Amino acid sequence: MSVAFVTGANRGIGFELVRQLLDQNYTVHATYRSSMGGLEGLNHPDVHCHQMDVRDSAQVSAVLESISTPIDLLINNAGIADGRWSSLEEIDFETVSNVMEVNAIAPVRVTQSALPLLARGGATVVMITSLMGSIKDCMSGRSYAYRASKTALNMFTTAMKSELQAVGISVMLIHPGWVETDMGGPKAPLQTSESVAGILARIDEQTLEGSGRFVDYAGHTLPW
Repeated sequence: MSVAFVTGANRGIGFELVRQLLDQNYTVHATYRSSMGGLEGLNHPDVHCHQMDVRDSAQVSAVLESISTPIDLLINNAGIADGRWSSLEEIDFETVSNVMEVNAIAPVRVTQSALPLLARGGATVVMITSLMGSIKDCMSGRSYAYRASKTALNMFTTAMKSELQAVGISVMLIHPGWVETDMGGPKAPLQTSESVAGILARIDEQTLEGSGRFVDYAGHTLPW
């Protein structure tokens, strides 16, 4: 049975990832920061829930060290929005630091700690990113911190591609689309079930040779 590790799994895209992975007969390690959310009502023998703040290196290390089986699929999904400030003058830099920590740095921290479990080769690391991290797409401005955090995540991932590829680990960047979640809001045109089905289809088709690609849930290649 394949093993997956999903961060930010208590709601939204993360919770739906857990649900659909279980349907595909994965054993799933699901993390949450404080509230279990939907995980609390998920009574399934193949799901293991871990309280873990992705900003806390000690917690991240402890959770991953508690897992004794290799991980086939690591999905760095945990993320937060910014203040959507309407002007440069409104930017709050404490919020910026937190957004960068969670969205850009934490996925690298989790991947680093997971390496001993991924190092047997054949594993896939997925970064849930956003089209908003594309510099080419940045036409409307605003969402300063969120955009910058996803651009940084894209660069971190591209920088680690060759190193991970050399030990048989494939890495990919996936934009889930504009999804109706707490972050996406009620006007989003996409349901979590459709987005996640697409994400898992992209993962299924991923190869070591295709490591580092930046695509959306439907498989379209995105601009950097």
